[in-house]
Amino acid sequence: MAPKKNNGKNGKIRKIGFNLSWLYILLTGIIFYLMFGGSNSANPQKIEWDEVKEMFAAGDIKKINFIRNDFKGEITIKPECLEKYASRFGGSVPKKSPHFNFLVSGSFNAEEMFGELNAALPEGEKVKIEITNNDRSLSKVLDWIIFPLMLILMYVFMFRSIGRNAGNGGGNIFSVGKSTGKVVEKPQNPVTFKDVAGLYGAKEEVVEIVDFLKNPKKYTVLGGKIPKGALLVGPPGTGKTMLAKAVAGEANVPFFSISGSDFVEMFVGVGASRVRDLFRQAKEKAPCIVFIDEIDAVGRARGKNAGFSSNDERENTLNQLLTEMDGFDSNSGVIILAATNRADILDKALMRAGRFDRQIHVDLPDLNERKEIFEVHTRKLKLAEGFDMETIAKNTPGFSGADIANVCNEAALTAARRNKPAIEQQDFLDAVDRIIGGIERKKTIMSKEEKELTAYHEAGHAVTGWLLPYASPVMKVSIVPRGQALGLTWSLPDERVIQDRNQLMDELCVLMGGRVAEEMVRGVPCSGALNDLERLTRMAYAMVSYYGMSDKLGNMSFYDSTGSRGFDLSKPYSEKTAEVIDSEVRKLIDEIHDRTLAILSEHKSEFEEVAKELIEREMIMASDLERILGPKAGVHGQERLAAGSETDAETKQETEVEAE
Repeated sequence: MAPKKNNGKNGKIRKIGFNLSWLYILLTGIIFYLMFGGSNSANPQKIEWDEVKEMFAAGDIKKINFIRNDFKGEITIKPECLEKYASRFGGSVPKKSPHFNFLVSGSFNAEEMFGELNAALPEGEKVKIEITNNDRSLSKVLDWIIFPLMLILMYVFMFRSIGRNAGNGGGNIFSVGKSTGKVVEKPQNPVTFKDVAGLYGAKEEVVEIVDFLKNPKKYTVLGGKIPKGALLVGPPGTGKTMLAKAVAGEANVPFFSISGSDFVEMFVGVGASRVRDLFRQAKEKAPCIVFIDEIDAVGRARGKNAGFSSNDERENTLNQLLTEMDGFDSNSGVIILAATNRADILDKALMRAGRFDRQIHVDLPDLNERKEIFEVHTRKLKLAEGFDMETIAKNTPGFSGADIANVCNEAALTAARRNKPAIEQQDFLDAVDRIIGGIERKKTIMSKEEKELTAYHEAGHAVTGWLLPYASPVMKVSIVPRGQALGLTWSLPDERVIQDRNQLMDELCVLMGGRVAEEMVRGVPCSGALNDLERLTRMAYAMVSYYGMSDKLGNMSFYDSTGSRGFDLSKPYSEKTAEVIDSEVRKLIDEIHDRTLAILSEHKSEFEEVAKELIEREMIMASDLERILGPKAGVHGQERLAAGSETDAETKQETEVEAE
C-alpha cells in the first residue's frame, strides 16, 4: 500500500503514489552511466613510444600503468613537470590523470623495456611501473543485458500504451484483432421506452424484438422466426442510438455496442478479425443484442469506393460481416441492430432479407412527438408557472430530438444569464432563435444606409409572406445581426409532407421578396440576397427536373432516389433536354420575380411602413404585421397564428422595452 503523508491543511491525509515510469527512467539512467560515464573523466593525449622514452630520460614521468591484454600504457606526469606539456592540453594544466597513453604491438616485452629505461635513471628518479590485465567480465555482462533490457522497455512503453488506447485491446499487441465493442451485461440505470419520447412507429417495430427476447417460445412454437436484424434509418439526432439502448434495457439482455469505424484499421485483416470475435462473443452470451452504430462506415456498397482497389480493407471487413450474419440460426437469440443516416449508400447484399430483414425509419418528430420530447428533457428543469409546452413544440418544426435537448439547455442558460428564478416561455423562444439564426451580434457596427437596406430587404420577405395565402405565416422579423446574417425573417412552416405547385410558388415568391425590395429601393440588385437566390434556384430546378411541374417537360423526373448511378458523372438526359430544363427554370424564376414585384408595388405604402418600424424598433412581431397589413391571407394561416398569439404579445412587450 502506498504511504500516506499529512499535507498540513485541515488535517487531511494525502496519499503518495508510486509511478512505475520513474523506475524505467532510473534503469535507463543507470545503463547510460555504465555505458558512457563509468570510465575516468580524464582526457589523456595519445603519444608514440619514442616520446615515452624521451619523457623517461627527462625524468618527467611519475607512474606508468601498462595494461598487458590491451597493449596499452597510461602515463602520469609529475605535478611539477605538467607546465612543460600545457600546450598539448590546449594551454591549461590537466587536473586528473592519466595524462598520456600509448599503444604498442603484441611483441612488446614490458618488463624488459621498462627495466632498461629505469636502469638509465638515477636511484631517486625511478618510475613506478604497474603491469595489469583488464577484467572485461562486467562489459561482457552489460553487452548481453543492455540490449534485451532496452527491448523490454520499448515493449512496456509502446505496446502497452497501444493496448490501453485500443479500448478493449487487452494491453497486448497480439490482441489488436479482438473486438473493441463495449459489453453491458446489466446496466445500473437501463434506458427504457419511457425515456424515448415520440417515435411511435419505430417503437412498435422494435417491441416485437423485445417480446421475442423475453418470450421466444411464443414465436418458435408456431414455427415463426424473429428477424435476424433491424436497420434504424433516419436523420441525425432523431434517437436511433437511444432506441437501440431502450430495446436492450427493456429486454434485460447483454448489449454489445460498437461503431462501424471501429472495425476498420490501418492493419490488413484486423477488421475481419474483429467482426469474427464480436460474433463469437455474442453467441456465447446469447440471447443478446449487437448494436452497430454508423454502419455506413463499413457497409458502403462494394465497388463504389473511389480510389480503392478490389482488395480494400473496408470491403474485406464487409465480406466478413455478411458471412457472419448468415452464419447463425435465426432463433439463436442474437439480434443485430444497426443505425445509419445514409441508407442509400449501403451495399445491397447487406440490406437483403436474411440479414437486415427490417428497415425501421426513425423520422423527425411531429408536433405531438416534439411535445413529448420536450416533456422528457424538461423533467429536471425549473419551469415558471403556466408554462405552455405545446406553444414551444409548435415553434420548433423540423427539430430533431437532439435539437430539442439543445433548446432546453440553451433556455436554462439564458434564464440563468438573466438571473431569473425559473425558466420562462420567452427563454425557450430566444433559445430557438439562437439555434436557428445564431448568436446576436449587438455590437456589430452597421452604417445607416446598410441598416435601412437590411430593413427593406426583410420587409420584402415579411410582406410577401403575409399576403400570399399558401406561404408560411411570418412570426417575427428582425434586423439585429445574428451569425452571418444582418437580418432574419422567422416563419412557422406547415408540417406537410406533400406540397402542390401553388404552395411552392408562394414559397419562391417569399424568397424573391428580399431581392425585389432591394431593387425597388436602390434601383439595382445587391449581394444581400445570396442565400435567398441559392435556395430559390435549387427549389426551381427541383420543380422542373424532379417534381414534373413544367409544361414543356411534362410528367418526367430525373431524380435518383436509389443512388444506383453511383459515381456516374453523366446526366440521365440529353443536352437538348438540359437546355429545356435551364429554359424552364429561367422562365419560372422570371415569373416569380414579376409576381413578387407586382405584390410589393401594389402594397408599397404598407411595405414602407413595415420597413420604417423595423428601422425604429429593430424587431417586429406577427401582431405588428397584422396591424399594418390586415389579417394573414388564408384561413389556415389564421388558425396557426392564433395558437401563438399570447406568446407573440408577451414577446412584443419585451421588445418594446428593449427598444426604449
